[in-house]
Amino acid sequence: MKNQLHFTSSILHRLQGVNYSTNFNFIPKHTPVEETSINLLKEFLNESKRLLILTGAGISTESGIPDYRSEEVGLYARSNHKPMQYQQFLKSTSARQRYWARNFVGWPRFSNCQPNLTHFSVRDLELVHNKVNCVVTQNVDSLHYKAGSKNVIELHGSAFRVLCLECNSMYSRFEIQDMLMELNPSVTNTSDMIRPDGDVDIPIDVIDRFKAPFCSKCGGVLKPDIVFFGDNVPKERVDAVRSNVSESDSLLVLGSSLFVFSGYRIVLQALEENKNVAIVNIGKTRADDIVNLKISAKCGDVLGRIC
Repeated sequence: MKNQLHFTSSILHRLQGVNYSTNFNFIPKHTPVEETSINLLKEFLNESKRLLILTGAGISTESGIPDYRSEEVGLYARSNHKPMQYQQFLKSTSARQRYWARNFVGWPRFSNCQPNLTHFSVRDLELVHNKVNCVVTQNVDSLHYKAGSKNVIELHGSAFRVLCLECNSMYSRFEIQDMLMELNPSVTNTSDMIRPDGDVDIPIDVIDRFKAPFCSKCGGVLKPDIVFFGDNVPKERVDAVRSNVSESDSLLVLGSSLFVFSGYRIVLQALEENKNVAIVNIGKTRADDIVNLKISAKCGDVLGRIC
């Protein structure tokens, strides 16, 4: 995993130093945060010495990346789109062709999304206030790295890395975009659409003539270094998260419904080890009834007031 983190740092250095942005198109309806909630979270943070932060898609909605499940504005509420399944990608040449064609068109906008106030607040809690032991994110947008956070575990991988399934060679997604442009000079790689995984809708005739990328070292199949639906989080990464939870004294969940078990089990472990657990999320989560503190609010409103 250390090599993976070093690789991530090397391909994202070009994206450092950006200003935070806020995009309201994909933020669910919510009420203003109450002062009592701000004070409760301040108290929670003051008592924390080694905090583990778990983030989900809800923190990236303010950067213009939609989540999956929010009412009205989430991907599932706005379309019938189903993300690529792991076995489907492995077994079907046409599925891989479709995935890469759509990802190629969606990549420029997805990769240009910038961190928002929540990402920078998380960074400051780690680097300025020395509160954070580790940041675990369910997101694949690498916005924590763009914001400057250091100790980050990308639970579901990163869209900015591409892996060869044959020889395990790792590529920068920008490098693969250049390859795809050479292979498909007639395909326009721009779109106004955006999805949590960078996928977009394009005409079927474009997909049919699209040439998928291949490993320049062995000619093997290339796959984004992302945990697709139906796949498992690598054991090494699970073990690293488990270890960091044990080494922390508290857990703060930001912008996650905890519907996916890989995130929910982090909360369960923290509670089993008698850690204090707080959640900030618009709407209900899977753990509302079992944690110490739940604040239903926009993460940027809460952390922006505190950090």
